[in-house]
Amino acid sequence: MQDDVSKVIISETAIRDRVAALADELARRYADTSDGIILVTILAGSVIFLADLIRRLPMKMRIGLITVTSYPGATTRSHGAILASASLPDLRGRDVLIIDDILDSGGTLRLVQDQVRRAEPRRVTTAVLLRKKANAPANLPVDFVGFDIEGEFVVGYGLDYNGLYRNLPYIGVLKPDLYEAES
Repeated sequence: MQDDVSKVIISETAIRDRVAALADELARRYADTSDGIILVTILAGSVIFLADLIRRLPMKMRIGLITVTSYPGATTRSHGAILASASLPDLRGRDVLIIDDILDSGGTLRLVQDQVRRAEPRRVTTAVLLRKKANAPANLPVDFVGFDIEGEFVVGYGLDYNGLYRNLPYIGVLKPDLYEAES
């Protein structure tokens, strides 16, 4: 599996250190929230990021889950974000932090933010592990970013290609010859 990665762009150590720093930033941001926060996690890519992050957050929290499909099967091109399922606690009047693995075109994040805002939370913030800075829409701000990366197709630490590679402990670039032939 590691032979399918052309290069590692973010090491396991760098991820661990940045997740710890993000947890510190989040703890400061939500220090005034006595009833805790609700973490709305976009599945399945952000589950590893979420697991590492919540172990470091010293506050009350609930977790909500949303599944969005946009890269069906063996493809590296989004076919548009579609809400597949949601299991959310009551968000009305609560502080909500949306957690996603990667911000690329913004379709997934925009869809989830709209869904969450319809529930009338008190405050909505967003954290992403990765942001493809050149692709990320300027009108879709993100409050917390783990790493800015180039436009390469990456896998590992929850990110996949055709359901594979999520368990790599680092972020790496998948070898292009492994992609499905796309026109």
